[in-house]
Amino acid sequence: QVQLVESGGGLVQAGGSLRLSCAASGSIFRINAMGWYRQAPGKQRELVAAITTSGGSTNYADSVKGRFTISRTNAKNTVYLQMNSLKPEDTAVYYCNADLVKTKLERSTGYWGQGTQVTVSS
Repeated sequence: QVQLVESGGGLVQAGGSLRLSCAASGSIFRINAMGWYRQAPGKQRELVAAITTSGGSTNYADSVKGRFTISRTNAKNTVYLQMNSLKPEDTAVYYCNADLVKTKLERSTGYWGQGTQVTVSS
């Protein structure tokens, strides 16, 4: 069984910072790409940032470029999202996603965390 557990969300004033963490646990052979998504009320879930297996390549939504940084620590099966200069429009539930392989005989499958609320007040 695989679990992704996010932490680090909360309430912050505009211009502030938060750091989200997502730790994967359970039967894991390899984790491929990992990413952060968010979903605001009444809107579709959108990709915020993604990072490759080695961490050598990252991808960001235009709305967060220059403010958010994604990183990962493979030894801990953990991905992070450092969020700076937060704006009220960043308010959403943030979800972690991991494309991982449970055993070397299986194909990769995407897993989601339960989500963590980020609220930015003006």
